[in-house]
Amino acid sequence: MMRKQQWRARSLGQARAPPSTACGPFAKDSVVQKQAGEPGQRPARHVARHWPLAAALVLAGAIAAGLYLGAAGNRTREAMRQGATVTAPPVHVAIVEKRDVPVFIDGLGTAQATNAVSVKSRVDGQITKIGFEEGQIVREGDLLVQIDAAPYQAALDQAIAKLAQDQASLTNARQDLVRTSSLAKAGDATQQLLDQRTAAVAQFSAQIQADNAAIESAKVQLAYTTIRAPLTGRAGFRLVDAGNIVHANDQTGILSIAQITPISVIFTAPEDELPAISTGLQSGPLAVTALSSDGKRTLAEGTLSLIDNQVDTASGTIRLKASFPNAEQALWPGQSVTTRLRVSTIRDAVAVPDTAVQRGPNGLFAFIVGKDGMAELRDTKVGPIQDGWVVIESGLVPGERIITSGHYRVQPGKPIQVVSNDGTTAGDNPSGAP
Repeated sequence: MMRKQQWRARSLGQARAPPSTACGPFAKDSVVQKQAGEPGQRPARHVARHWPLAAALVLAGAIAAGLYLGAAGNRTREAMRQGATVTAPPVHVAIVEKRDVPVFIDGLGTAQATNAVSVKSRVDGQITKIGFEEGQIVREGDLLVQIDAAPYQAALDQAIAKLAQDQASLTNARQDLVRTSSLAKAGDATQQLLDQRTAAVAQFSAQIQADNAAIESAKVQLAYTTIRAPLTGRAGFRLVDAGNIVHANDQTGILSIAQITPISVIFTAPEDELPAISTGLQSGPLAVTALSSDGKRTLAEGTLSLIDNQVDTASGTIRLKASFPNAEQALWPGQSVTTRLRVSTIRDAVAVPDTAVQRGPNGLFAFIVGKDGMAELRDTKVGPIQDGWVVIESGLVPGERIITSGHYRVQPGKPIQVVSNDGTTAGDNPSGAP
């Protein structure tokens, strides 16, 4: 009975044991266990004896892998460090040259019509005809507005008739004077009568002069009924229509005319630039360029025509006026423009592109390419900067190659790699010219 229970327990233990999936160093032991068919307690003790050896092998492998990866990383970092040290930074260069550099004063201005008039009526009356179109270019003397002239023609006719009447009276007075003079010589007329006849002649003569003046006044009033353009320019909006009655004392005009060919531009310059402007004018007219408000498009070319007679103390600026032919009518009254006044030209100046000059803790400097192909730092003093060029007062010599880009990686005394604009290196472009 006892043997039967032990045999049942061993059978149950073998049935519950999971199938062996061991691999590696334990695979052989598992196979031996299966083939031997020995009791379950004996294989467990056999596997336990191999655990220290397996753990030692795993630990040794991990240590070896770590040492290998660390050495490989050190070699990679060292290679990168050596490569960064040896590789020369690519740069673009330009040649220090002598050239004429113009000196400009930039400012902001407003276009203004050379002449502008508000056309008004000088007599009262009804408008019978409009002789222009809005926005039209009118010429001096062109008909603009016709006012009813009938009342003024009648006044002129009346003045002419009054003149004829007074001329007849004067003729009669002169005849009376002649007769009275003859009688007075014979003693048949008194001196008093002679004086009266003389005064009558003088009176009618003065009346004739007044009539002539009245006629001229009537003619002027009649002429005012025809309104003509006082100058050549562009007509603005029409403020009255045919049939309206206008008066000489109306505050609102009939239309406005602005002369825009030529046209003027009023702009300002700092008061510190006034001596340079005055000196430049002594050599002749100064050129002025009018550009769009963003400064990207040239609108017109003109000359400086006026310097104001006083400086604006509030802003510290001086007002200037330039005149432009404006044949293409690119400028318009009231338009905001950017102005460039050319005050002088520096002849044979040592100049470089403005990107070549850098600012450091000790002031301005530039890198040049030395004869040995190494970067060389030069301290510089600069003058005016105009249109992408800077005038060099000291520090550089014409003909030297100066670095214009890639400064952030350049170090004094270190090699550089000159790259031209087409991407070739110094090897492809030995001169190093851009």
